[in-house]
Amino acid sequence: MSGTTTAAVRQHRRAAGAGANRWIVLVVLCASLLLVALDATVLHVAVPAVTEDLRPGAVELLWIVDVYPLVCASLLILFGTLGDRVGRRRVLLLGYGLFGIASAVAAFAPTAETLILARALLGVGGAMIMPATLSILRQVFPDRRERALAIGLWSAVAAVGAAVGPLLGGFLLEHFWWGAVFLVNIPLMLVSLPVGRALLPESRGDGAGPWDVTGALMAAAGLFGVVLGVKRLGGGEAAASPFTVLPLLTGGVLLFFFVRRQRRHPHPLVDLRMFRRPAFSTSVGCIVLAMLALVGLELIAAQYLQLVLGLSPLETGLRLLPLTLAAMAAGLAGARMLRRFGPRRMVCAGFCLTAAAVLTLTAMGGADDPALLLAGFVLLGFGLETTLFGAYESMLSEAPADQAGGAAAIGETSYQLGAGIGIALLGSVMNAAYTPGLRAVPGVPRGASDAAGHSLGEAYEVAGRLGGTAGAALRRAARDSFVHGLHVTLLVSAGLLLLGALMALRLPKTTQCGEDPAGAEPALPAPREAQTAAKPRVTA
Repeated sequence: MSGTTTAAVRQHRRAAGAGANRWIVLVVLCASLLLVALDATVLHVAVPAVTEDLRPGAVELLWIVDVYPLVCASLLILFGTLGDRVGRRRVLLLGYGLFGIASAVAAFAPTAETLILARALLGVGGAMIMPATLSILRQVFPDRRERALAIGLWSAVAAVGAAVGPLLGGFLLEHFWWGAVFLVNIPLMLVSLPVGRALLPESRGDGAGPWDVTGALMAAAGLFGVVLGVKRLGGGEAAASPFTVLPLLTGGVLLFFFVRRQRRHPHPLVDLRMFRRPAFSTSVGCIVLAMLALVGLELIAAQYLQLVLGLSPLETGLRLLPLTLAAMAAGLAGARMLRRFGPRRMVCAGFCLTAAAVLTLTAMGGADDPALLLAGFVLLGFGLETTLFGAYESMLSEAPADQAGGAAAIGETSYQLGAGIGIALLGSVMNAAYTPGLRAVPGVPRGASDAAGHSLGEAYEVAGRLGGTAGAALRRAARDSFVHGLHVTLLVSAGLLLLGALMALRLPKTTQCGEDPAGAEPALPAPREAQTAAKPRVTA
């Protein structure tokens, strides 16, 4: 490398927060992500306390739980691309401030409507924070080897936050009132704001042309409709219901016109030519498929542990803890595995390992088997995190630096959509396999059988009201039907994971782990008008 190029590299690294500072920056970014991940799950255990205090209706309670992930997923592309234009650090700091204010409002909300509004504002803040953390990470770590390690730590923190949320919520509820689950955000944000302002480097894209406000709003409204429709399906709403069809149809139409607009716009929010790069499009597809196959299983596993095995919420959290620890281990080892095996073999092996874990768990029955659950959950956590790590790293490395915010937003949106579709799909599979077993239980009236077919929890309630021999028979039939449905769902999930392994074969076999001098980046294919596509620059 020439002296001029070396000097440019050093200058680029100083501008991006080089030296020891970049690891301090990583700590700040991971702390930000931890708060957002915690807030997605910390409220789950507080729902009974919120219901008792605020007395929300059924629809209001649904919005209290769902509005945060719904708003967050809808606005990821809007704020990710805005950060590319006005500065990712600026958007991140604004997100800190809004997140802290919304947390205070939520903690002391006097009514259900106020809590819904506060949770929506938390979603806006989360949408500002999530893509900014990943895009700043892309800027601060220009060397792909170091960036892989940073992404491993970042993804491990995300896994910890999602898993620790219910445990933290349960601990706070034992000692304080339900608003404490939101108050924990405020001191951390008060620290993150000045620290982030002092340490985080500002970065943005090339800033060519105006920001496409119309396109951003179309993307936000379209994603809102699609995610809302998917959540309705996952919540048990009929597929033909207007509350499902209208959001999905409206959202799909808006996203269609958004894509059409981006292809024609001289300064698009998201350069769709990124999807013409096999590594980028395949990585996004792998993220969607991994979440689609597994998120629904997490909810079903929690029901199995509590309703079939009779474990308490705390015992359930402890049983699932090995999954989180294994995911952390995979995140920390991800950089080394990526260098040794490359993206293709790493992601493919992650999918296969996760499928093996899922098939192992099909041995679960009506009796507790701690050793089986431990082995299955460890394999599940390690395999899933290996898959997501390789996919995220490949996706982010394939995107140009000036499109980092948009690329990060696409990755996070894919994660959220995959999770929502997975809950709807696997929930439907579970219901289809569970319900038939309760239609002809001896001594149980037809109306009681129909009610018991809605869920295992409702079946137990109906059995308790019936009592006697009929109640015991219904309870036993419901438990056996649930275990059967779980086995069918696991097999479907394993099939989706093996499909993901085949998809991963399109990823690059090896990685280039050098440093991009002075912002060098993979070039995108030229527009259709050009006769020859620009080839990506690779540095040694």
